[in-house]
Amino acid sequence: MAALMSVTALAIDALLPALDIIALDLGVVVQSDNQLLITMIFLGLGLGPLLFGPLSDAIGRKPSVYIGFTVFLLASLLCVNTTSLEMMILGRILQGFGLSAPRTICIAIIRDLYQGDYMARVMSFVTIVFLLIPILAPAMGKFVLDSYSWQAIFYVQAAISVLVTIWFWIRQQETLAHDNRIPFKFKRILQGAKQTLSYKRTIGFTLISGCIVGSFLVYLSASQQIFQEQYGLKQEFPYIFAGIAIAIGIAIFLNGSFVVKYGMEKLVTLSLIGYFTVSVLYIVVFYNTPNPPIGYLLGSFGLQFFFIGFLFGNIRALAMEPVGHIAGIAAAITGFISTMMAVPISTFIGRFVVTSTLPLFIGFACCSGLSIVILWYLKVDAKRALM
Repeated sequence: MAALMSVTALAIDALLPALDIIALDLGVVVQSDNQLLITMIFLGLGLGPLLFGPLSDAIGRKPSVYIGFTVFLLASLLCVNTTSLEMMILGRILQGFGLSAPRTICIAIIRDLYQGDYMARVMSFVTIVFLLIPILAPAMGKFVLDSYSWQAIFYVQAAISVLVTIWFWIRQQETLAHDNRIPFKFKRILQGAKQTLSYKRTIGFTLISGCIVGSFLVYLSASQQIFQEQYGLKQEFPYIFAGIAIAIGIAIFLNGSFVVKYGMEKLVTLSLIGYFTVSVLYIVVFYNTPNPPIGYLLGSFGLQFFFIGFLFGNIRALAMEPVGHIAGIAAAITGFISTMMAVPISTFIGRFVVTSTLPLFIGFACCSGLSIVILWYLKVDAKRALM
């Protein structure tokens, strides 16, 4: 499961060191347009589950993964042979569309086998391995870029996806029994979507996921611009990116133990408050400073993403908890909603991250603040239901 999800991280993060070179080759004029090469893959990741979620409920988990990887390989060829920004963006959207299959179906497979806090525990350990890729991918991308070309990065991604597919084919058993399969019908998809949307907790935590992923996606798409352009740390960028990813990894590792002891909702509550607090403190302290010393910036990012490490798996698990009986389509609907929120959020905020990191932290504060309001509403609604 970790390997399936890791291909997605590789497709996103390995390209970061090459964004400026790709933009130069494609004749990109506006620097912030470079961010589209990262954010647009998430558009595909959001749209794809609407097909692959119901498809996996109908034909099984494994065949759906194979179809997704095939789309990814074809899209990678399109990216390699493109000569314009528009075609590259199309290729990245299609890459995300294909990778949405292993990304979504991975969650459905885990939900087939586990539930509750133990599902969150499994998700945590899967995500720990998954996070090794963001730590290593930019350095790998830079090595390939220095040794060959930016096109070679796509060839490496394709080769790794083939190896993962073969491993998945050999080692992973089908988790959806034939008796539990649901025919692939448009009416059934609408019914599943309507049923998913009827659960307040599922939608509430999905909206929180959209806010958090959206704010994190701003950092992900703008990190190359921040560290290489604003701070002039071109050579150091892969190592800085890896160091910050380690902060998330530590939190997710701890989450595997904490979630069983304290519960998902308590960890999510405390982490959202911490995320919001660090954002507001940064805004207050550095409001009149375009860019603070790099140490302060890295410290703030480290704290932010430490809290995010407790959010990713737990929020998704909380959203999926009431809908285990329709795990495939529910994973599709929740993934679609959160991603369709995240892409415009990140694109909007990213346009302001040109010469200063301050807009980034304002975006963090707004997204985490809204998430706290949604969580408060869910808690109040749960108490009313018990009365």
